[in-house]
Amino acid sequence: MTSAAEFHANSDAGELPGRLRPAGTHAPKLVGQAAGPFNVPADTGKGPSLRDALVTGLLVIYPTVATVVAIVAGLFLASVNGT
Repeated sequence: MTSAAEFHANSDAGELPGRLRPAGTHAPKLVGQAAGPFNVPADTGKGPSLRDALVTGLLVIYPTVATVVAIVAGLFLASVNGT
């Protein structure tokens, strides 16, 4: 089955639109840009705080305790079953 539509080649297909830059160039950075949510502000340096200790407890100590409790519970359930 053939198509009767004409094919028009775009002569400026290799040209970049005005809003795009080549991949090798970098965007200019703003000098006075505020720190984002994942950037550390420059004036920190007070040392560890209570918040740091709580986050450490949440991320390190709690999973460790939960793992030990799960192992002990599994051993207890295995001994109740008689195997």
